[in-house]
Amino acid sequence: MRWSGSGYCRYSELRMTKVALDKVTWFDNYRTVRTKSNPTVQLLPGQFERIAKALSDPRRFAILEAIGSSCGCPNQSLCQDFSVTKATISHHLKELVQAGLIETEREGQYLSARPRPDVLKAYADELVRRVTGST
Repeated sequence: MRWSGSGYCRYSELRMTKVALDKVTWFDNYRTVRTKSNPTVQLLPGQFERIAKALSDPRRFAILEAIGSSCGCPNQSLCQDFSVTKATISHHLKELVQAGLIETEREGQYLSARPRPDVLKAYADELVRRVTGST
């Protein structure tokens, strides 16, 4: 018998539960199942300015390009590609996440980043609208 958190159970029951949960977790992973049917994104109030500020830093823009060119990028490879400290890379990633330009996913002690092309498209559309004055 083993302790399962809610009481004692047989080891075989605990093992079966874990296997079943792993299969469900794998099936429900958002990378394998697309749940969003509408790719159109509206920028939140103030998000246009946050994106403009995030992209104004040349190194941050280069980091965004590196993430976009590799369709997802682990933090470790960013540290190797740019001659800055891990703390600086983390700061730039935090700014890009707060602007909504990338998504990050933690896998154990590693952090992976993926671009959000829907937000970039919404930003580009808003920029054109503001510059040309069209509605």
